[in-house]
Amino acid sequence: RRHTRYISVTGVQTCALPIWQREPEVDAASAPASAAEPVAPPASAASAALAFDWPPSTRLSYTVTGTYRGPMEGSAQVEWRRQDSHYQVRVTVGVGAVVERRMLSDGELTPEGLKPHRYDQETDLPLRGTQRETVRFEGDTITLANGKTVPTMPGVQDAASQFVQLTWYFLTHPERLQPGQEVSFPLALPRRAGSWRYQVLPPEPMALKVGALWAYPLKPLPGSLKPNEVAVQMWIAPTLQYLPVRITMNWRDEAMLDMVLDGAPLQAAH
Repeated sequence: RRHTRYISVTGVQTCALPIWQREPEVDAASAPASAAEPVAPPASAASAALAFDWPPSTRLSYTVTGTYRGPMEGSAQVEWRRQDSHYQVRVTVGVGAVVERRMLSDGELTPEGLKPHRYDQETDLPLRGTQRETVRFEGDTITLANGKTVPTMPGVQDAASQFVQLTWYFLTHPERLQPGQEVSFPLALPRRAGSWRYQVLPPEPMALKVGALWAYPLKPLPGSLKPNEVAVQMWIAPTLQYLPVRITMNWRDEAMLDMVLDGAPLQAAH
């Protein structure tokens, strides 16, 4: 049985788990890095780029705060797994007894990035049970969770794969992580598919448990969202392999979640 050994990016702890185990039970944490002054952002993002290879299997843990009819606290995890040309991206967000959402993207690695085959989403809501939605990417068509089919689009992503796709994009196009640049790609959500556009904002200093660093916010541009959809903003850190170190989710003026990286990412040992 194949296992992957995970270590923190700062080399703090190790653990082992089956690479395709669907419900990992590992409780791995990394010691916080000592606080330091953030390293100045590079004059050109290209100077921080690494020779590209698909990142090893990676687990990111976040502390979640937010508001929905009052303050909320919780935790979240983004987990990326790869084996040969097969990948999975799992995103889990839990906020107390209010809501838990689990998202899983399954597909293949290609020269153009991630190619999703299937996206599954489960949402647990008080008094309403579990709501399940699936998006299938089948050849020339995409079947949405509501049964509607739409033509596929080159480079299309789902709600979970987009996080890793952006890491791949900036690893291979580091010059695009500059203030004022725009990044766009097709996104298939459970009930619709369309073009998603982000603008790169000036880098901001961040003091995290993993250390102090600079991160570039990606802000969704007007026209990308429908009124009832979640606005997702990400902060990408070039000195941490272009991973998202902060993610915010806003539902109009009704609710907000703020996910901040809670420690050193855990990555599979080579």
